[in-house]
Amino acid sequence: MTLEARKLLTVPQAAEALTLRPKTVRAWIAARRIACVRLGSAVRIPTSEIARLIGDGTIPARPQ
Repeated sequence: MTLEARKLLTVPQAAEALTLRPKTVRAWIAARRIACVRLGSAVRIPTSEIARLIGDGTIPARPQ
């Protein structure tokens, strides 16, 4: 795993990347809908988790 793949984002940074409110990201963490890393009282979200959420939510286009 590369260093970039292990990069951790704060809740506000993750919310910005997903175009959501930080409150929503915190709710998803509490509901275990999004994985996080707890470092004492700090909460961080791996960039790989952001990519997973985007990939899982992507709806493919219909074939023509």
